[in-house]
Order: sequence, then C-alpha cells, then structure tokens
Amino acid sequence: MYPRLLVHLGRIEENARRIVELARRFNVDLVGITKVVLGDPRIAKAMVKAGIRTLGDSRLLNIRRMRDNGVNARFQLIRLPMISELELVVELVDCVLVSELRTIEALNEVLKSKGRKMDIIYMVDIGELREGAWYKEAVEEIVKVIKYENVRLIGIGTNLGCLNGVLATPQNLSILLEIRDKLAGLGVDIPLISAGNTSTLFLMENNTLPEGINQFRVGEAIVLGTDVTRDRKIEMLRQDTMELQAEILELKSKPSRPLGELNKDAFGRKTVVKDRGIRKRAILALGEQDIMYTGLYPLMSGIEVIRASSDHLVVDVTDSEKNWKVGDIISFRVSYGALLRSMTSPYVEKVYIDD
Repeated sequence: MYPRLLVHLGRIEENARRIVELARRFNVDLVGITKVVLGDPRIAKAMVKAGIRTLGDSRLLNIRRMRDNGVNARFQLIRLPMISELELVVELVDCVLVSELRTIEALNEVLKSKGRKMDIIYMVDIGELREGAWYKEAVEEIVKVIKYENVRLIGIGTNLGCLNGVLATPQNLSILLEIRDKLAGLGVDIPLISAGNTSTLFLMENNTLPEGINQFRVGEAIVLGTDVTRDRKIEMLRQDTMELQAEILELKSKPSRPLGELNKDAFGRKTVVKDRGIRKRAILALGEQDIMYTGLYPLMSGIEVIRASSDHLVVDVTDSEKNWKVGDIISFRVSYGALLRSMTSPYVEKVYIDD
C-alpha cells in the first residue's frame, strides 16, 4: 500500500551505536529521543540494542506505547509537564525536565501521595528563548527546589536550535557550568548537565565540548543522520535510514506557470511561479496531510519537487532519464519535519526492514 515509509532498523541502530561510542569518549550519557517517530517501539528497541539506556519523548502517550510494548529503558519526559497530567507523569516517567517552581510543587504533592520520588532536570534558557529559567536568574530560582523532599534535582539542562536556531558553542554552554558551580557554592550538588542535542554533536566531533557537559538528548542524528540546524549530513552517520515511497496518479505535460490571476493557496501561501515552458509533471498520492513537501529529496536525479496540496504532490520529471508511467513509484529521503509528519499520518504505511 502506498504511500509508505521504509524504516531501516539496522541502519538506525548503526547510527545510534556510533553516537554512543563518540559520547563515551567524552564521558557523555546519551538519551535517545523518540518523539519524531512517535515512540515507535521497534525504533526504540534498536536504540536500546545500540547501548542507549535512557529514552526521551515529549508525549506521555508515546512513552506509554513504548512501555506497553516491552521497551526496556529509563524514560525521560523532555517536554515540560502540564500540571493536569502529573498523575500520569508519575506513573510513566523516571525523569522529567521542568522549569516552573509551581509545577515542581504540584509534582512533589503527587509524589508524596504515592510515597515515591522522581528525578528532575531544571531547564535554563541561555538564549534560545524557549523553556527554562533565564540564565541570569537561574541560580536564585533553582536553589528553591531543594525544599521539596520528593523530587531529586539531579541536573540542569538547556535546549538550543529548536525554536530560533541558536547554535551550541563552548561559550554559551559554559554558562551552565558557571551556574552549576554557583549552586555548588550554595550547597546544591548538580551532577548532570543535560545540554546537548543533535546540533551539539558538532562540538564532540571537533573536540571542543566543554568538560562537564555530560548528557546529550539526540533524535535526528540517530534516525536520519542529519543536523538540520547546521544544514549538514553528519559524515560518520548513515542518511539512508528512511525512504518514503509514493505512487504516480497522473503523468502529463503542462505549462509550468498557472493560468489566471494568482493569490494564496489552500494553506494561505502565496508564491511566485517562474514560467519554464511546457514541463512533464507527475502527480503523486501524497499530500500536506502526510508530509512537509519542502523536506522531500528525490532519490533519483532529474526529479524536482514542485508543490503539494492536502492530498497531491506535484513533481517535475522532465529531466529524468526514466520513462515514467502511471502506477510507478517515486522514492524520497525525508527531512526531520517531513519525517515527523509522515510518522504522524495514519495514511502512510510504515514498513520495517531489519537490514
């Protein structure tokens, strides 16, 4: 059935193993992030097989899916928890990222009622302007956590690259080490600095990671072998881990520029279309409901992705050497964003290959 996504489990495991080996050389613990694959148990097990002991996800339903399917790992909730879901957090999670004292107070009460304790990592914003205490006020805020008896403050962390594209550097990561040292001076021991993600792998590859950064939360590099924030393929990793396939519904030569007055499309986008004359265009059974079309990269040369509507993807095959026909299958590699949407779509069949 098409469209379908071919998931090469062995290649994903190979990527995970290579990153685990790199991280060990820097005394860094690797958390495998499963959110882009919706906590897929088979992919999660491939990460665990490669030596990853902790898996992180932003959705409790994904964590439950992995637990229910026998994934043997510690689980870290990487999105800040809602107060309304804390009962479920306590049920499913071993460690949680937090950034609000009010949330910690509520979490502490739930834990106390169940006679349990939980590890927490307090997030610090060092410039990305996403979650976390602003770094200038972080010490004053974090020191207040120690009064809550049922939460264990095991570390501080940060997020970079995801919202505004701020890159990790030795300079901005050193801010966290300074905060750790100030907290130590106040009697608060912080053994874990969770400050790495796929974009931060660059610092390990180039031997510029500040000593003391000892946890990375990595998903994209494991699953795709890429680093979108630095716009690069990671040389030591494989990029042939995912293959999206779609079937040709229509194949016709048409003008390259639409006729009539142009305005916004169904998604509110307005683009300038260049007139390139008559071109051979294939329409595929794949749309915005299934993928982010700007993140599709044809595996065969001479094919160009044009645009997508909700249900159809238009590609230009004029320059392709293959004599395409209706019913043929065109294959693509996918970006992080395209993978996220295709994994979410129930209309994209997932096919697992143990290579």
